[in-house]
Amino acid sequence: MPLLKSWVASANDAAHPFPLNNLPYGVFSIDGDDPRCGVAIGDLILDMQSAEEAGLVQLVDTPLFDVPYWNDLMEQGPAVWAALRERLTALLAEGSPEKDKVKPHLVAQADAELHMPFAVSEYTDFYAGKNHAFNVGTMFRGPENALPPNWLHIPIGYNGRASSVVVSGTNIRRPWGQLKGPNDDKPRWAPCARFDIELEMGAIVGTPSDGPITVQEADDHIFGYVLLNDWSARDIQAWEYQPLGPFQAKATATSISPWIVTKPALEPFRCDTPEREVELLDHLKDYGPMLYDIDLEVTMAPAGKAASTIARTNYREMYYSAAQQLAHHTTSGCPMNAGDLLGSGTISGATKESRGSLLELSWGGKEPLTLDSGEERSFIEDGDTLTLKGAARGDGYTIGFGDCTGTVLPALEDPFAR
Repeated sequence: MPLLKSWVASANDAAHPFPLNNLPYGVFSIDGDDPRCGVAIGDLILDMQSAEEAGLVQLVDTPLFDVPYWNDLMEQGPAVWAALRERLTALLAEGSPEKDKVKPHLVAQADAELHMPFAVSEYTDFYAGKNHAFNVGTMFRGPENALPPNWLHIPIGYNGRASSVVVSGTNIRRPWGQLKGPNDDKPRWAPCARFDIELEMGAIVGTPSDGPITVQEADDHIFGYVLLNDWSARDIQAWEYQPLGPFQAKATATSISPWIVTKPALEPFRCDTPEREVELLDHLKDYGPMLYDIDLEVTMAPAGKAASTIARTNYREMYYSAAQQLAHHTTSGCPMNAGDLLGSGTISGATKESRGSLLELSWGGKEPLTLDSGEERSFIEDGDTLTLKGAARGDGYTIGFGDCTGTVLPALEDPFAR
């Protein structure tokens, strides 16, 4: 598919992340006004609340955009999702006869503050990237026992905290926790010293379900995707994770990018999951290409310093797709809700420079990274800003997500002080 031309000139730049082909959904405010739904087009945002009030967008009998989140649209289902995209394309396309009616409802992105684009109902994080799982397993168990016995058969995951999901730009406070090193006689209470990121994609469930669904149905239920940073306290995790897996090590925060990129925008970039080493059971088998060719990168910027790119990889490295993860999640009869968020798991490639976490990049701290500033890092230091970037590149256009950024603040001197 080539670039779709818009009368918004900035949307026609091949390198711009928000062409007419994209039309991602977010929530914004101007000058402290109440947050409202918006659609990114080039350097501008279409105010959906005012557009709906003006009669430019009318999809159902009741308002959908008088709330500061996209969940109400999600709950309408795929037919209404498609109708909105068709209407937005007609309003913003080059030669649109309604151009002059739309112009008053556009605001500059440079003037906008971005907020959480949807209300997160539940959050589940997976461990579905094979290179990451192999690297981490090798560090702790050796290469011969790197992957757990079930790993090649099911997408492993854990239930996280929806309450700690935050939008890009939110500062992240270094957590306190119970730590116990290999040479310690007993655990101690202290700030995390091995704070890390995980480069992930997040899939947003748009259609609820109440019982098992197939992989194909699961793919149809997904509303869109965001970049996701699963902040991880590795030293807290090392002490707590047995026997039930991550808990407080993953509860500090999960950052997401501010714009929801919908499935239709990503359709030209579909690709297959990797060749299976073990045949999956029928209820998890692929039904066509279910991953996406999305270039990803991570940058790190010490306080007051320029950013260094520390990793580059691609979403196609995942072993399990979001559709397979969602289908597996439902197999027990677990209900899924509109607004549920599924983290993909860390997306690492086969080479060192494509590893999606500092744990892997520094090999547990044994091989520190050297940044462009000359500073070394094994894990995140206070004041460091970590940024995830993602883009799918088509014929004369780019589909972007907006950066997913967080700056780490020092741990509180006394976490119980009031």
